[in-house]
Amino acid sequence: MTFSNSSSTLDESNLRNWLGEEAAKLGFDQLRVTDTYLGSASERLKQWLADGRHGAMEYMERHAELRSDPQLLVPGTVRVICVSMSYLLPEGDFDREWQRLQDPTQAVVSIYARGRDYHKVLRNRLQELTQMVEAKIGAFGYRVFTDSAPLMEVELARKAGLGWRGKHTLLLNRNYGSMFFLGEILVDMPLPLDEEQEDHCGTCNACMTVCPTQAITAPYQLDARRCISYLTIENPGEIPLEFRRAMGNRIYGCDDCQLICPWNKFAKRTELSDFAERHGLGQASLLHLWSWTEAEFNKRHEGSAIRRIGYLRWRRNLAVAMGNALASPDLSFSEKELIRKALSDALPSVEPLVAEHIEWALS
Repeated sequence: MTFSNSSSTLDESNLRNWLGEEAAKLGFDQLRVTDTYLGSASERLKQWLADGRHGAMEYMERHAELRSDPQLLVPGTVRVICVSMSYLLPEGDFDREWQRLQDPTQAVVSIYARGRDYHKVLRNRLQELTQMVEAKIGAFGYRVFTDSAPLMEVELARKAGLGWRGKHTLLLNRNYGSMFFLGEILVDMPLPLDEEQEDHCGTCNACMTVCPTQAITAPYQLDARRCISYLTIENPGEIPLEFRRAMGNRIYGCDDCQLICPWNKFAKRTELSDFAERHGLGQASLLHLWSWTEAEFNKRHEGSAIRRIGYLRWRRNLAVAMGNALASPDLSFSEKELIRKALSDALPSVEPLVAEHIEWALS
């Protein structure tokens, strides 16, 4: 879609304030506005891609030019409205999360993925917000995105003042921590710009130290090829041997760098039912999830971000975690026998990718 500049005579400053109020009613925590200039961030992205740190995420390289300038993605864009929405539930307990990571029988799914697919939640509410704007000022040019297009989301959000980039490369905010989703509306209206926030990480390196695979190779630098979130979600092939033990019982994503971050003491709790935990994913055991058939996987993850990795990667990840459980000194002989039997029984009928990881686990 190509925008043509809106001809509305409505005062942009008043519209900007009204937008923030209406966004809050729709469940967004923050709304800020920035322009389309990304400065040196585009060059840093090109270097990151040239170094191969994106791994198998070919789509990032394929659309690198579009990422460098929102105006290339949607001609006519002059402003980017950036929003955030918290996903941490009121009952969220970081101590309990750490305890589950230490229990080899448990299957740990990243907190953000335990509820409804955030893509749908944010996109629907952003679309509702744009419809409210149209009702107020008439037709204008816009497109709505949430982790769904070649946009440098975090950089745009940083420029808009939603937070600063932490050393783990995620966005941080003094009042909201980092446990929130981002969304954008590209518009053709010259709304007033918001100011950037200062960096408040200081000398803290907790996220770098805690990373199980040392994927944060330097402050503000992430090698996706080492990141457990990438390995369990984006990576379509084998989990490299060097990272399997470090995965522990993490079967979808990894929250360690967020759980350790001091700023997440202030993470806002959400009341949105969309992000409520589904199918007991916050306390499920490895054996329970391993017992799911492909039909059960598809049914139970309907409307979930997890479903997009497919049953094959799901089983691959579980097999690695079960192998780590078999290697743990904390499990009894009988507990290990149950895991060993579940893996052995599945081995004759699984796909080669899963079979390789089962064989590793049993060895």
